[in-house]
Amino acid sequence: SPRVLSLGENMVFKKFVEVGRVALINDGPDQGKLCVILDVVDQRRALVDGPCTGVRRQAISFNKLWLTDFKLKISHSAKEKQVRKRFEEAEVSTKWEQTAWARRIAQKAKRQQLTDFDRYKVKVLKQQKSRIVRGKFNKLKKEDAKH
Repeated sequence: SPRVLSLGENMVFKKFVEVGRVALINDGPDQGKLCVILDVVDQRRALVDGPCTGVRRQAISFNKLWLTDFKLKISHSAKEKQVRKRFEEAEVSTKWEQTAWARRIAQKAKRQQLTDFDRYKVKVLKQQKSRIVRGKFNKLKKEDAKH
């Protein structure tokens, strides 16, 4: 007899394009900013708004959006005031900054700002750390071989 799957069981995708989904813009002038999907325009575009992050209301291609785990309870084509209120109530910006994804983006931006000399200093520090770790490892290895 065929087995009936309950909703959500063995689903491949966990994040869907839906009204209220918070997304990260990955291309264009608003790159790196969070926005909220307000409505699906067609198969390729969504109406987004980000009043707290400086993203103006616009239709944007799904290819330029990365979906996050955050979702707000808003209605279709909600007004900017409602979106701002829900965004601030859910503390999306602070929760976003605590995610590994946001920290990785910040780290990447920080590394891009390094000068030649800064990169050299980082290299030297990595070498020093490696020497310390290697020394401790070899010491433990010798102690283990004696026993």
